Amino acid sequence: MAKFGEGDKRWIVEDRPDGTNVHNWHWSETNCLEWSRNFFTKQFSGVVILSGEGNLFIKVNKIEKVEGEAYVNVRKGKIIPGYELNVSLSWEGEAKDSDGKTLLKADGLVDMPYISDENADEDPEIRFSVKDEGPIGRTLKEAMVKKGKSIILEKVRVYVEAMAKGGPCRDELESKKVAPKSVAAGSAPVAVEKSGGAPVVSAAAVETKVVKEKKKAKTKEGFKTITMTEKFNCRAKDLYEILMDENRWKGFTQSNAKISKDVNGPISVFDGSVTGMNLELEEGKLIVQKWRFGSWPDGLDSTVKIVFEEPQPGVTIVNLTHTDVPEEDRYGNATVVENTERGWRDLIFHRIRAVFGFGI
Repeated sequence: MAKFGEGDKRWIVEDRPDGTNVHNWHWSETNCLEWSRNFFTKQFSGVVILSGEGNLFIKVNKIEKVEGEAYVNVRKGKIIPGYELNVSLSWEGEAKDSDGKTLLKADGLVDMPYISDENADEDPEIRFSVKDEGPIGRTLKEAMVKKGKSIILEKVRVYVEAMAKGGPCRDELESKKVAPKSVAAGSAPVAVEKSGGAPVVSAAAVETKVVKEKKKAKTKEGFKTITMTEKFNCRAKDLYEILMDENRWKGFTQSNAKISKDVNGPISVFDGSVTGMNLELEEGKLIVQKWRFGSWPDGLDSTVKIVFEEPQPGVTIVNLTHTDVPEEDRYGNATVVENTERGWRDLIFHRIRAVFGFGI
């Protein structure tokens, strides 16, 4: 055994003298909580919601609190944001009569108890309150909900996108990107040289071919396949009916669902967050559907295949294969596969067992 420091240098990982984290091989984590506070403060402070419509004047006062955790991990240049925040902001409203006389001034709060990277593709819960619960106070609150909710959600989406791009690390990451090599303007086109009668491809031509091959290969990356096997205490046809019945979907997911029972018929589950269509249906044996999440980049669809096996009466094995799941959503969050797998396990299969008593 080699002594410490005397091993083959090719296999020794040591710190570089210049301290460079080569290729970002190691994890680098940046605490983004204070940056998040400043971000929300700039986004919300002084934002006007209503400026006289219906003789109502409403604006956001300031951010009251941003609590929880927020960070950005970088691994080999890959940005992985993480955050669970409880955000609260104050607002003030004023109602006037037709003569411009103030009828009431009231203060209120907007609470967003859970803004999380796990739910980056969904709008967070928003709670509105006003200190004066009288008729005019309620009118101001209703106007704040009607006009202010969309404004607030849009600014939360800006935060989600900013975190997906690296948050406070974005400028540093951009500066570390290596500019691609390119042929200088005005240079001669790539040529095939000849030496001794044999064709020789120039170095520039080789480099161009390599770049094209890399680009071609890249289009095949970025997607994953999820496979799961689950066991249930029920008949296969009963489980099939549950997964194809929109009313039962509403029951075990506590969300709206619309499911056609025909091939090529549309489906929509989880309040429209997932849409698609039936591709193949065989009662008690097979479900094949096209699935698309609203947070995915445009034009991307995945395929869900569920095979039912009943090795003995009352015991059903479900084999799930979910193909073409993108690694990132439209906001750049790299948790799509993990969240989709968790959704199948926790929000569908486990809840079916709990609600219908099919547990093993």
